[in-house]
Formats: sequence, structure tokens, C-alpha cells
Amino acid sequence: MPHVLLAGKLHPAGLALLEASPGFSFQHVEEVSESSYVPLIAGADALVIRTQPLRAETVAAAHRLKIVSRHGVGYDAVDVPALTARGIPLAIVGDVNSSAVAEHAMMLILAASRRLNRAEKAVRHGQWAWRNTLESREVAGKHLLIVGYGRIGRLLARMAGVFGMSVSAYDPYLLKQGWPEGPVSSEADLGAALARADVVSLHIPKSDGPVLGVAQLAQIKPGAAVINTARGGLIDEAALAAALRSGRVGAAGIDVLDAEPPPPDHPLLGFDQVIITPHNAALTLECAERMAVSSVQNVLDFFAGKLNPALVVNGVGAGPKAG
Repeated sequence: MPHVLLAGKLHPAGLALLEASPGFSFQHVEEVSESSYVPLIAGADALVIRTQPLRAETVAAAHRLKIVSRHGVGYDAVDVPALTARGIPLAIVGDVNSSAVAEHAMMLILAASRRLNRAEKAVRHGQWAWRNTLESREVAGKHLLIVGYGRIGRLLARMAGVFGMSVSAYDPYLLKQGWPEGPVSSEADLGAALARADVVSLHIPKSDGPVLGVAQLAQIKPGAAVINTARGGLIDEAALAAALRSGRVGAAGIDVLDAEPPPPDHPLLGFDQVIITPHNAALTLECAERMAVSSVQNVLDFFAGKLNPALVVNGVGAGPKAG
């Protein structure tokens, strides 16, 4: 009987699916830390994990482990080579969070453009006359640059179009493969695109260094808004703070940071034209249910020999080995 270890808080629908599946036993540890589940890993045939790390040392201690399923699509904290060396597939959920993240990005675009923090602060501090400063900006007629034109980027483009924004995208990898049909044009030069954009929104995987560093922020259109719902580290946060201080960047909407939660002295916390949310773009009630169900379903499908290979990110087999 396969034993499943669930590490991190899951929507009850995921637990219900596992409870309703005969032939499986499971343990659930709600605390989101590696140390909380390590004492149980040796007995696990499958691991459903949220955002906590899965280091090589933990993989080595998981003598029975056959499948790891991530409650989400990112796997920065997982030691993928350690799993691959053991022939253990790492599965992610399918397209369950795109709409939630795209909605969040659109919300941040609107909030940053309208200087929502400053407006709300003005009311709470008796500064009603702030409204006459005309700091708020409309998005209709403005240009949105989407950096990374995958599923989330494409959904955001559709939403932004409804608000009357013009949209282009920078995605060199997609450009090589063939740009998809539709109204969104491709950008070949990031610097030139930044200079034209009123809003820049990031939707790419984590890279070796910032995509918006000192040089790129110096190229950005003066007063533009910067949005990041993708990964911490894609923006040089100190450089962004300097650009906000100088007025080069007019506002920002940030859901992901290098250090989470941020320390009290984080430079971006001092700007009231910056909206910072707690890495919750995908954490809607509906999306949490979809992720929980999908991550558990990956485990069930694996042991049934029918795990979708497209969801396995390390190229390892999508079913249990014979014997």
C-alpha cells in the first residue's frame, strides 16, 4: 500500500480525494518547513509538497520515495538533480493558477496606476485634498509590456485589452519557436520596449540574475509602473527603490520578493506608491482547491501508471517501476 506524505497546508478537497482513494495511506503535516516533515520522509512512497525546501539530504533519507508532486508550478526550492539521480519524477500541477495570477497582476496594474495606497492613506489621515494632486493615472490608452508571454502573460494581455490598453510582449524563447497568432506583437529588444512601456509586468521563471537590474531600470520610460507576480529576484530591489526615489519608476506592484517575508527595513516598504502583497497571487480559495486536487491526483495517476508526462519536469518516467 503506497504511503503518501502531505507536507504543508492543503485545501480539504485534496485530502478528501486521497481519503476516497482505496489502497493508499497518508500522513499530513501542515507546518510549512522542511524540518517538520523530515522525520516522516523515510516511510513515504510519495510526497506532496508546497513551498518548503526539499534538499538532497532529505531525498537521500527518503528510501522508499517514488514520486514528488509539487502543490504549484514552481520548484525553485526542490533539489531536482537529487531526485533525477534516484529516478524519482517531480510533477507539477497543470494550468490551475494562470487565471488567478493574471487577475492579481491586473489588480496590481490598476492599484499602482491609481496610486491606491496613497489614496487610502489620504482618507485615513484626514488628507482628503490629496485627490486634487491628480496623481492617479488611467490605464486606458496606455501601453503594457509583458515580459514572458506564456499562459499567464496571454491571459493578462486579454484582460488589459478589455481595459483599453495596448499590449506587446518580450519573450525571446517564444520568438524562436514561433510567435502565436493574435493581436499582441513581439518585442525583439527589451531596452527599446522598456522605453515605450507605461506598465511593465513580469511573467517569467526565475533566472540567474535580475531581468530588471540597474541598467534596465535606467532604460524604463519615466514614470512607468513595474509589476512582478512571477518570482523574487527578477528585479534588483535596491535598484528599484532607487528608481522609485528618483521618480524614474512612478509606482510598483510586487507580489514576490527575494526574502519572504521581507525584513522590517526592506527598502520597498518605505514607499506608499508601492503595493506589496504576500506572495498570494495564486492563493485564492478556488485556486487552492484546484492545486490541492491536482497535486494529489498526480500521485494517484503515477501509481496507476497514467501520470501525464507533460507534468513531469525532470524527464523521469511517469509511472512506478516494475518490481
